[in-house]
Amino acid sequence: MQKFYNREEQLAQLRAISGKLNQSKGQLSVVVGRRRVGKTRLLKEAFSNTPFLYLFISRKSESALVDEFANILRIQLNAKFFKPTRLLDIFDYIFDYAKTNPLTLVVDEFQDIERLDPGIFSGLQNLWDSNKRETLLHWVCCGSLYSLMTKLFKGDKQPLLNRDDYFFKIQPLAPQYIQEIQLDNGLFTPERLLQWWCLSGGIPKYLEWLLQAGEKPFQHLISSSSPLIEEGLHRLVEDFGSEHRSYFSILAAIAIGHTTRSRIESYVGAGVGPMLEKLENEFDIIAKHRPIHAKENSRDIRYSLVDPFLVFWFYFIHANRSAVEMENYTYIQALIDRDFATFSGKQLESLFTAALKKSQQFNRIGSYWDNKGENETDIVAINDLEKRILVVEVKRQQKRFKPQVLADKTHHLLQKINCSGYQVQQECFALDNLEEVFKRFCI
Repeated sequence: MQKFYNREEQLAQLRAISGKLNQSKGQLSVVVGRRRVGKTRLLKEAFSNTPFLYLFISRKSESALVDEFANILRIQLNAKFFKPTRLLDIFDYIFDYAKTNPLTLVVDEFQDIERLDPGIFSGLQNLWDSNKRETLLHWVCCGSLYSLMTKLFKGDKQPLLNRDDYFFKIQPLAPQYIQEIQLDNGLFTPERLLQWWCLSGGIPKYLEWLLQAGEKPFQHLISSSSPLIEEGLHRLVEDFGSEHRSYFSILAAIAIGHTTRSRIESYVGAGVGPMLEKLENEFDIIAKHRPIHAKENSRDIRYSLVDPFLVFWFYFIHANRSAVEMENYTYIQALIDRDFATFSGKQLESLFTAALKKSQQFNRIGSYWDNKGENETDIVAINDLEKRILVVEVKRQQKRFKPQVLADKTHHLLQKINCSGYQVQQECFALDNLEEVFKRFCI
């Protein structure tokens, strides 16, 4: 996937910051986004034609990292006689070097510095405050734990509070861009778009795998040689640590449809309140949903996995670990053949919801259900400025749509929300009218 999709604005901004250091002096950018979303590739692409230093905070000891980074400085900055003993020495050298040599420094997985020594942040704050007005450095702190990165730069009493000049949150690609990738490669069909959404959630790395898989993604990616099989483990275990089994049980429960706290606790057999909070606020893996009319303090809450790929992985791969251990991938392929149409119905809702969000035509998008869990409406999109409401029923096939059923649900919905004077539009979004929906709402 050589072409960049939907990254042009970030590329231009990042390049402009590095290109104006003689005028602006020291600049600090924070770049966050979930693992595999393409942060590192974006940064390397942005700075490919400028003096650029890349340091990755791997899970080594501080002394091992210092040795690694010192070697990089000797090669790239000609620091032949530099003998650092602490990580702060590395930063001190770079900040000083950039006083006479414009430089972009990317520190990847920056939040993991806290694992080495939380006190380092105070030292970094002092170094940056002392050098910012003189150094010709664009310092980019990149991290995959959104809440922790936000806390480091926005949290009260944090040493680096408000030291950032720019804050970028890199999102997965919206369904419109997945369609564009498929069209560019002669692979587009609405069904395949839904498959790619379930298998990637718009994560560029997974889209690269899908491009290599071609027209039959399940056959190629459900196999012993596929990186997909262990991807969920690789992405999550390191962050969850020793509690990963408990977290995995919760995520598995949500993936198979246990979306309320009581049902999750019944499935897991234990209380999950604090872990749900961490999964939402610290790891950014689940999201909390209320009916679109509900107040913020409403306890009528449902949970979902943010990433469609993880829903697929927990539903088909993690749930069948015995088959995986036996390398019986034919069995898992057969399960997907049998169950994907049913499984993907909910993901089709998330695909259309993501497309509507990207369209920027609405300021509120959600769903609706009453306090009995009935009268469920798949998508409700509201534009309060233009006073219009779009109510959507999602089906795989338009022929299964029953307008009167949606009309009854809409009537119930309108009794609950303040919508006097709003224009109400009721529609069916389906695979067989997906291209039409994208042309009307997403271009």
